[in-house]
Amino acid sequence: MKQVKEESLERGDGVVLTAPLSLDGNDSDSDYKTPNIIRRILSLLSAVRPGSDLTRLQLPPQFNIPKSQLQLYGEAVYCVRSDMLSKCAEEETPLGRLVAVAAWSISTLRPLPFGVGPYNPLLGETHHVSVGSLNVLVEQVSHHPPVSALCATDAKHNIEIVWCQSPIPKFCGSYIETEVVGKRQIKLVDKSETYVANSPKLIIRFLPFSSVEWIGNVTIRCQETDLEAQLSYKGNSFWPRPSVHRSIKGKIVRSSTSETIYDIDGHWDRSVMVKDVANGKQTTIYNAKETISGLKTPIVKDPKAVSTSESSLVWSEVSRAILEKRWDKARECKSEIEERQREIAKERKLKDEKWIPKHFTVFQSKECGWDCVPNNNVVAPAPIVVNDYNHFVNKKIYD
Repeated sequence: MKQVKEESLERGDGVVLTAPLSLDGNDSDSDYKTPNIIRRILSLLSAVRPGSDLTRLQLPPQFNIPKSQLQLYGEAVYCVRSDMLSKCAEEETPLGRLVAVAAWSISTLRPLPFGVGPYNPLLGETHHVSVGSLNVLVEQVSHHPPVSALCATDAKHNIEIVWCQSPIPKFCGSYIETEVVGKRQIKLVDKSETYVANSPKLIIRFLPFSSVEWIGNVTIRCQETDLEAQLSYKGNSFWPRPSVHRSIKGKIVRSSTSETIYDIDGHWDRSVMVKDVANGKQTTIYNAKETISGLKTPIVKDPKAVSTSESSLVWSEVSRAILEKRWDKARECKSEIEERQREIAKERKLKDEKWIPKHFTVFQSKECGWDCVPNNNVVAPAPIVVNDYNHFVNKKIYD
């Protein structure tokens, strides 16, 4: 059987980058959604049976935000106002580092806009961005099922991050439930510690009220230190209740004895605190307003070095048409991209060629569904950058 190292993706007219999803909604649903959004969504789903897998559902451009799912994964890591990631390596004790990793993990959750979603990434699509000493690379390593792999390295703080995620959305009548299958790892190289975590589910509710929530149980475990954080993300089951909406309950325990060291309580879109069960002392470990509000849009530092597979280039014409609300043009450009990918897939099947990811080795795992290993231990600096963690300005960039 022949093997193909990477897909051929055509270069567009130029990169289009938009503001990242942020606590204060600078990339809000009001910028992109169509009128009567709930009625239109239910009409779109009218032919879908409850329990159906939605991974093959193609959204019209009116239901898209102008960016790919790969960009959302990357933004969760590189778009922050305060550098919470370096704190994970700077803490002096194993317990302090576990608390910092838990806080950083919470910071990767973003309030998604209701009624719209990102583009489904193409096979071989990539997203490569740097901020400070942190370099982030994401690749779409499978199309059916959709699987995305992420690697990020920070040479200054000796941190490595590896994610392998496969979203599985299902229509459940009055809501869509997306289970995110796969494993997240953060390695503190100098400390010889690896923290492994899963992801909560994404719930999009239509009735009796519209909402987007992260729900479910997340465990962050470090085998080397015998410590783990157990987080439970909760949302409104029927009527909105501020005390429940986007809340987190949990604890930090010793894995071997289940001894509770800290209780965790708060809201991931407000603040989260830990309480020392021995003395009752409370400490704020996460403040969403300080971390994910007013996030800065990346810029293109080196246009000639942008890969032809870069998300913000591959989808540039579609994104530009959406931003300008030229829906016929957006639909035409999106259809051309998707049709070209179907043709490539047919050609590959006829030639009996197996597609191989360029940057990752991917495999299925009984433990977590999907896992991956980066082909290179260090992610190179990117041609697209976020200048720094401070003084963020909301704006849209066209290059």
